[in-house]
Amino acid sequence: MRTVNIPATQQAPGSGASSTRRVAVLGAGDVGAAVAHALHRAGCRVLLVEGAAPTSPRRGMCFVDAVFDGACVVDGVTALRVDWPDAVETAWALNRWLPLAVVPDLPRWLDRLGIDFLVDARMRKHGGVHPDLRPFAHHTLGLGPGYIAGHNATIAIETAWGDHLGQVIDTGPTRRQAGDPRPILGASRERLVFSPIDGVFQSDLHIGEAVMRRQPVGWIEGRDGRTELVSPLTGSLRGLTRPGLRVASATRVVEVDPRGDPALCFGLAERPRRIAQGVLQALDRLSPPTALQRPPGNGAVQACLLRGSAL
Repeated sequence: MRTVNIPATQQAPGSGASSTRRVAVLGAGDVGAAVAHALHRAGCRVLLVEGAAPTSPRRGMCFVDAVFDGACVVDGVTALRVDWPDAVETAWALNRWLPLAVVPDLPRWLDRLGIDFLVDARMRKHGGVHPDLRPFAHHTLGLGPGYIAGHNATIAIETAWGDHLGQVIDTGPTRRQAGDPRPILGASRERLVFSPIDGVFQSDLHIGEAVMRRQPVGWIEGRDGRTELVSPLTGSLRGLTRPGLRVASATRVVEVDPRGDPALCFGLAERPRRIAQGVLQALDRLSPPTALQRPPGNGAVQACLLRGSAL
């Protein structure tokens, strides 16, 4: 694990004005990456926040590898791991990359950096209603199931496939998590591999690599030995959890794309892009505050709530 910090002596191309929106995005998986990517391209000052051992399998479509390698590139945008708020300010001044912080003291960082907007893009699907984000920033956006606009977030964004994907919700909940993933060439949940036990995931393969049905794609090192995992389909590895990470039983660790095109395993996918567009639309409705105001609350408790299972 390493952190890459670039000295502040380089010249910043087109640094924005001091009024530029400052946004923290929780989660560097494929949805969080698309949101941060879109906000960065739109001129916002973006801070990515991720956990110490993210198991997101779509590593060609997200920034989680920066947690371990110090840097990661997705669709032309680089995320660099930073350890201090000053390094975030450097990144914003240079306007050349996205700073990514790993399990920081979040309330302190938000205060120190003057964050105006907080976006929860962790996409925790099975945790019921989430804790209230609103004490953390002047405006908060909750993505997907468990968020209710006006109750635990200022705005909620719909993340379910359908005509309302990316919809900005001013009042009320998003849709509940329903059913299996959207089919690709008729393959839905069957294109996924889940860990059958608690243990350490291992694999000798790489994102984008071609695999055949029933081919070994990895294994779980559990308490009682090694459990082999095989590909459910013939295609390309669109998802592969980083080898060496501990995973819980039922964690998604492999995804096979039956279209067999390795290019489709990298970049920003359609659904995350449409969710990111919803976030941009929501920010257009919300004016940055002239002075950051947060309701009173217990910072230590709030930090624990925000970290949650994904951070």
